Amino acid sequence: MSLTLTVDGARWRAHLRGVAESTPGLVPVAKGNGYGFSLGRLARKTQWLAEQGLGCDTLAVGTYEELPDVAQRYDGDLLVLTPWRTFHPQPDPGLDRRVVHTVSRPDDLAELLAARPGARYVLELATSMRRHGMSTTELWSVARDSRSLGGRLEGVALHLPLAAGSHLAEVEQLLTDIVAAGLPTSTVWVSHLTRAELDTLRATYGDLTIRPRTGTDLWLGDRDALRVTSTVLDVHPLRRGDAFGYRGRSAPRDGHLLVVSGGTAHGIGLESPPGESDLRSRAKVAARGGMDALGRTRSPFWVDGRQRLFAEPPHMQASMLLLPSDARVPAVGDLVDARVRYTATTFDRVVIA
Repeated sequence: MSLTLTVDGARWRAHLRGVAESTPGLVPVAKGNGYGFSLGRLARKTQWLAEQGLGCDTLAVGTYEELPDVAQRYDGDLLVLTPWRTFHPQPDPGLDRRVVHTVSRPDDLAELLAARPGARYVLELATSMRRHGMSTTELWSVARDSRSLGGRLEGVALHLPLAAGSHLAEVEQLLTDIVAAGLPTSTVWVSHLTRAELDTLRATYGDLTIRPRTGTDLWLGDRDALRVTSTVLDVHPLRRGDAFGYRGRSAPRDGHLLVVSGGTAHGIGLESPPGESDLRSRAKVAARGGMDALGRTRSPFWVDGRQRLFAEPPHMQASMLLLPSDARVPAVGDLVDARVRYTATTFDRVVIA
């Protein structure tokens, strides 16, 4: 009984090598659920890339709480993407030489260096995403005092939005502001830029070292190397009007009730607000809302070549699906495919074939 991620190991490793070889200064990102693979596995793969001579001298994690999961499996530098705050748990002092903090407010820099003299850090400059970061005026103010504050400034960080279209104009303006600040660093850490955009920036700003932070495109960039499967746990024939499930719903027509592995504990059926804003995407959301109102919600499970409906909201570790009478009925123990959001799914097993 498991929701399983099976990885074509040779193909996945070839993809990782290809990305590393074509991305100078690559900083792999391992955060959250490890993009479905687990943080420890991504740390080991980053170590493997480094040992292959493909750079990857720094691994980025999301939070301070994630450091223990990767520090024993990867021996390079560790960049924490969440900005430093006094109330965050502090890393083991034994990691001080490896941890690079992110500082997004001028006041935090003095407090960080008071708490951890000699700390390594990057200064985050605000972008149009407006999540974290200093204004240009604040960055210039910090730049004037940076030599007297101590510590090791490792560069300036930019976290860009995922909006469609090129970020070049915004980044070029930000890089101009960084150069004008006169900071004692030439390194800029960036996210969400295409390879072509990175090449353009390197050609235009030859004196700067561009370090792209990459997560999704690295770990999940070759989806054909990944397959998610669920186990059929039970199959029950249904006649129209038969009651089933926690809520005693009635079967809308003849068919079968399938019980498959994978439920809310795995992230099945849990969705974040949609990020798309175009009319087509909004129409899809409206259509899904109409189906939900009728008690017809599509599951991520595919049986007999079609995406099947939930019979009722998923349970904690299993889901119940409605299979119409004209569909091929799988047997208990068979595997069915699932199409899930990897960053929001916890798998029972990850098998690298």
